[in-house]
Amino acid sequence: MKKLMLCAGAVLSLAASAEWHADMGAMSPEYWKIWTEDVKKSLEADIEKYRKADFAEAVGAPAGAEVKVEQIEHAFYFGAHIFNYNQLGKTEWNNRYKELYGTLFNSATVAFYWKTLEPYQGQVRFQEDYRDTEGFWNACPQPKDQPHWRRPAPDPVVNFLRSRNLRIHGHPLCWGNNAWMTPTWIWDEFCPKAEKDALEAASGVKMPAHDWMQPMGVKEFGRDEGWKKGVRSWTGAWMDVFAKLSEDEVAKLCPTYFANLNKFTFERVEQIARKYGTRVDSWDVCNESSPDFHGQSVTGKPFQKSPRYGVTAGDLCYRAFKTAQDNLPKTAWLNINDYAMDENYFNQIKDLEKNGVRIDVIGSQMHLFNPAESVNIAAGKGPGHLRPEGIAARFKLLSKANKPIHLSEITITAPDNSSRGQMVQAIILRNLYRAWFAVEKMNGITWWNVVDDCGAPGEPSISGLFTRDMRPKTAYFAMDDLINNEWKTRTTVKADADGKVSFRGFRGRYRLTWKDAAGKEQSRLVSVK
Repeated sequence: MKKLMLCAGAVLSLAASAEWHADMGAMSPEYWKIWTEDVKKSLEADIEKYRKADFAEAVGAPAGAEVKVEQIEHAFYFGAHIFNYNQLGKTEWNNRYKELYGTLFNSATVAFYWKTLEPYQGQVRFQEDYRDTEGFWNACPQPKDQPHWRRPAPDPVVNFLRSRNLRIHGHPLCWGNNAWMTPTWIWDEFCPKAEKDALEAASGVKMPAHDWMQPMGVKEFGRDEGWKKGVRSWTGAWMDVFAKLSEDEVAKLCPTYFANLNKFTFERVEQIARKYGTRVDSWDVCNESSPDFHGQSVTGKPFQKSPRYGVTAGDLCYRAFKTAQDNLPKTAWLNINDYAMDENYFNQIKDLEKNGVRIDVIGSQMHLFNPAESVNIAAGKGPGHLRPEGIAARFKLLSKANKPIHLSEITITAPDNSSRGQMVQAIILRNLYRAWFAVEKMNGITWWNVVDDCGAPGEPSISGLFTRDMRPKTAYFAMDDLINNEWKTRTTVKADADGKVSFRGFRGRYRLTWKDAAGKEQSRLVSVK
């Protein structure tokens, strides 16, 4: 990654972060009985073991010369999504947001959600138009009412990230979610009226009307939550259908629809691969599919009944990976991504591999959406899977797959935005990041919503590292202190008699600087692997 100049506000923020320290009193004594000094020392030992390496190489420095060692890039990926690119309402805020990519984050997750990327068949929003510009969003009184809120056109975002030499992660190629992923036009235009009428007559269920302009606030995840703003939940509708009809009966009633759902789903993967195959480094090929896995990745059925989403394309995860690996370059990492961290997810990964699927990275999410959860954690009453021993146990399970692990979506909500509330968020962040960074197979951690009140519907409004007007919160200083201070190696060593420089440091790229025999400054870039 390129070392970037910061705007004035960011410079002040980084300077202040060097003075950041945890206010122990923000958390209860019970919390500190969990995150003890012994736990910290154990995690630091694992960080030393897994995140650092030794460097010893002749670099051309004179014998005995003092060599300044400065880490300029991390090998580990500290990321965030960049869904609010140019959308924050003021140029000043947008600039401060963009400066984070390259100064705090060395990786960014770019939105490729199908429904908003291709709202009408064949009209793909790859390139920016007026509705994607800063001018549009700066004048938009209710940005969250726009259907493309948090869904910027990918071309300008990818170009921006490539200009800063950052790692780019695409999210997602396939996801069964009918509210946020499946385009409205497949049902509207490619399910014949006769099939729609037959399904409704046989089931007695009125199917929803699709409308891509509907904001994402439509509730999808429960049969009893199906109505909002007059729009029927697709999950609820399909579950009502399956309460009356078998899967075989539904397949016979709507063969054209399911054939087209499959056709367009995997044609999209090919299209994205052709356009971005050499420009995007890694992909969430299939998102949140393990709840639909019941022992077999390959069934040959025309659709997959999903308790969470209603219906998806047949053998969605298997076919998504097979299509991706046939169309993306081998240099692109293929990630599976899920909120699950259980045996079923592990079994799905092994079954996919048994059927010839290449999975390069295992993605896992952790969202603390409810402010009450953070209150409980501060009181020492948090869930076991977020305690040091619980974190170790969960990642021990996923590590059995012997692949890198990407913590792909992280949310840690503040109890509130008071000074104490922000400190609670920051301390939880600091300790969890330390525990995750200590996991041997971990290769990256991606924060989700960088700015308050910029999440999807149902996500908390105070989970950002910045307030809505881009003022840094305590959690930002805590994260910056870890990434740019505690976990970045800077030292001075002496070259030996053969001009060899030796040191131990965090894995990544370094600039070595020394003076030659004539007193002229010399430098060299090296990697610690």
